[in-house]
Amino acid sequence: MHRDGAARRGKIFLPHGEIDTPQFMPVGTAASVKAIAPDDLYKMDAQVVLGNTYHLLLRPGPEVIAQMGGLHRFMSWDRCILTDSGGFQVYSLAEKRKISEEGAVFQSHLDGSRQELTPERATQIQVQLDSDILMAFDECPPSESPHVYHQHSLERTTRWAVRCKAEWERLGGKGALFGIVQGGLYKDLREAHSAQIAALDLPGNALGGFSVGEEPERMWEGVEHAAPLLPADKPRYLMGVGTPEDLLRCSLAGIDLFDCVLPTRTARNGLLFTKRGRLQIKAARYARDQRPADEECSCYTCRTFSRAYLRHLFAARELLSFRLNSIHNLTFFLELMRALREAIEGGEAKAFADRMLASFAAGPD
Repeated sequence: MHRDGAARRGKIFLPHGEIDTPQFMPVGTAASVKAIAPDDLYKMDAQVVLGNTYHLLLRPGPEVIAQMGGLHRFMSWDRCILTDSGGFQVYSLAEKRKISEEGAVFQSHLDGSRQELTPERATQIQVQLDSDILMAFDECPPSESPHVYHQHSLERTTRWAVRCKAEWERLGGKGALFGIVQGGLYKDLREAHSAQIAALDLPGNALGGFSVGEEPERMWEGVEHAAPLLPADKPRYLMGVGTPEDLLRCSLAGIDLFDCVLPTRTARNGLLFTKRGRLQIKAARYARDQRPADEECSCYTCRTFSRAYLRHLFAARELLSFRLNSIHNLTFFLELMRALREAIEGGEAKAFADRMLASFAAGPD
């Protein structure tokens, strides 16, 4: 592993391949990265994608996926897959769920049917999916929740993590089970919970409960404090984060893995990320602009199409708009991380991050 300050350049070895870190992971919630085919992901050299236990439980069901040979074969993706435990989705249901020591009972957002997830069930589903990285079942309260709420929540998360580990080992210990550290923005709770989760000696660890309503500056400060609390010899994953600025700042704090729906979600809304900041392709000033979205980008979209055409597709509500914009945004995120890895190897991580942050702030012309 190469280190440049707190930034780390490493490699994670998993059943379906290797992951170079720091790394961004495209989100494929329902066994599909929205508007993107696996061939697109290979071309942009994505090394790992996410699936979600909650959504795949409801549709098509883990038994169907297992019958089809596992999630890799089902979605024709032979590189690594990380699956979220479904905890965050369950807790976001608010009115439709009930949490107890046993787990969570909730109503499906699809048909209202009664469903249950426990630490054991969440682990079993992820084993059925044949995940490379499995996430422990956790409770993820909003970061601004009271101290006492976070205290009780993380204690339950620790007990659930113990049960996840026992079930994972009972089922053969395939793949890598990651524990999740909670505690919101309370430094004392992050310290206490990091020690509890580290004591389980799992293959990797994650920080949950960030980027759930707090200001970016508070999140960066919290990650800078929490990341070094995780074991230095194991992967560190920051869940659900974030923007290009987040990726740079949190990589400098020692984070190895990131995921976020942002690049594909914003692509469908006509927002493109460039080295000079965010470009709203629907703006009228691009109607006759012959330049690519980002003149420094080598993705298929930028090699082939003008801003004028991309704006036309978006205005006409053509589905091709989703695909081309998503190809560009994902390529931008993955290339940013590749360049950051090179900078870490060269001992220039901070200088690279400062340069990119200044460029983002300049804004597109």
